[in-house]
Amino acid sequence: MVLCFSLIFVISYLTNNMPGVERFPISFKTEFSGNYFRHIVLGIHYAGRFGTLGMSRREDLMFKPPVCRTLIDLISEFESSYKKCWHTLKKVKIGQYVSHDPHSVEQIEWKHSILDVEKLSREELRKELERHTRDMRLKVMKGAAAPSSPTRDRKKDSSSPHRSQSSPHRRNGRSERR
Repeated sequence: MVLCFSLIFVISYLTNNMPGVERFPISFKTEFSGNYFRHIVLGIHYAGRFGTLGMSRREDLMFKPPVCRTLIDLISEFESSYKKCWHTLKKVKIGQYVSHDPHSVEQIEWKHSILDVEKLSREELRKELERHTRDMRLKVMKGAAAPSSPTRDRKKDSSSPHRSQSSPHRRNGRSERR
């Protein structure tokens, strides 16, 4: 899982200059023979289709080209891939889109939706994934209207917002206050 996790950052960095490719984390929890396993990939949304980039010992658990029309189609592909290696899909965690700004201070939202695959019916799972897709679209629309990055806004104004020009740059120590 550590290697997969690190690769998410590398792939995000390498795809920063591809504004038409939206990226978001997808993590899986599976069970095999009484043991639990976790895996993470970077989901991609490109030209109205979903796919993934990642790394795994199993080829069908890493790269999936962007051909799935919906998130339920993509998650179903992973579920069938896990079944081929006798794993049962337990949970899926899907994050929000990752910023394309390499200088952004925006935190990655790793688990916007946590889906207990075993407890949800297929219809409930589909509805939850559609809701998540709508939430991601809204974030992209908000991002287009908002400034590109909080760091860029701070660079324009080099003075501290909490300190006026006349305030001292050094705080008085405890001994100086007496």
